[in-house]
Amino acid sequence: MDLLHSAVRFAHTHRSRSTIPLHTRRRLFTVRASLPFPIQKAKYCRELEAAVNVVERACYLCVDVKSSLLFSDGRIVEKNDQTPVTVADFGVQALVSLELGKLFPSIPLVAEEDSSFLLSNNLEDSVVSAVSDKAGIEDKPLARDDVLKAIDRGAKEAFVFGSKPATYWVLDPIDGTRGFLKGSEALYVVGLALVVEGEIVLGVMGCPNWHNDFSNEFISKGQENEENLSGSGVLMVAHIGCGTWTKRLSYTLNSWTRCLVDGCRLVHEARFCISDSQTWESLPLSASVNATTNANSIEDNQILLLPTCCGSLCKYLMVASGRASVFIHRAKVQRIIKVWDHAVGMICVHESGGKVTDWKGSQVDLAADKDGRRIIFPSGGVLVTNGNLHDQILQIISSSSSAV
Repeated sequence: MDLLHSAVRFAHTHRSRSTIPLHTRRRLFTVRASLPFPIQKAKYCRELEAAVNVVERACYLCVDVKSSLLFSDGRIVEKNDQTPVTVADFGVQALVSLELGKLFPSIPLVAEEDSSFLLSNNLEDSVVSAVSDKAGIEDKPLARDDVLKAIDRGAKEAFVFGSKPATYWVLDPIDGTRGFLKGSEALYVVGLALVVEGEIVLGVMGCPNWHNDFSNEFISKGQENEENLSGSGVLMVAHIGCGTWTKRLSYTLNSWTRCLVDGCRLVHEARFCISDSQTWESLPLSASVNATTNANSIEDNQILLLPTCCGSLCKYLMVASGRASVFIHRAKVQRIIKVWDHAVGMICVHESGGKVTDWKGSQVDLAADKDGRRIIFPSGGVLVTNGNLHDQILQIISSSSSAV
């Protein structure tokens, strides 16, 4: 009954979007994306406009696929690493690849999926259908081979980079696919970033199912940005030197709001996020301070651990927006840290006043992976903070490591 209730509520919420005539949706999707700052300030304004436009479309692709998933026996299959994947993952990658390939044909794409898995599970027709609705191509339908090639552009092109840093897009089609499959009560993010000579210069994150319940759950008293991330879905954008901004996900143009990290300066007053697959006890900070998920009964020597939301990028979104003070992620020997899980989040946090390093305080080096630009190698793990707490937490990590 809970799943049926969620499905009915989800369909009711998004009914007006899904029933917009196809030709109208395509016309709306061709509107030039607005930016929150004068284009003269942004060196990569053309790239950012394109990224905002296509990520917004990708979010609505996810909404449509998710709606059909809840009401039918929609395909839910698993990749070799046991991560659930749906046509939405492939549809987003195909859509982004097609649009960016058309506008910026010389810029490669680094992305997660490849068509071999798609073909082996007979999902290609469903993906073509999902992408055709959002691709804005009115004169002719998308060809199956075009969609497959677009997916593989993200899976294979990066291997031609060589050792020299290059300009390339980094895409996570859906970060938090398990959250995508849980229904409307779990967050997931579409994340896109542009890297130039080893530096992340812009990023766009779309979270289609952020709503007021999440705002109430995650925000403590004194937060000034409550309206910024409430409503149905959110877009977050960042451009080097221009800050981080948010607006509600909408078919109509609406205003942007500047996004800043919180001002917390004391570790015991901070709000923490950790990876879904990790426990507080597995982290070095647990030796010095305990954690609770109950905001109403925090005791001495306890910190508030926010309820988990699937994927890493939503935790970056939480820190960049001031909802959380810290996101700490521990590297595991058996699990490789992929660039698409962190790149767009890193620039959003940096441009909102926060800081991202490994556990030794060194910058995360995107060029360390010489060939595919897919893997990052942070020492110990990744530490994301509001900046004020960064050195304190690094010191705790160092002290805990020395004690061991």
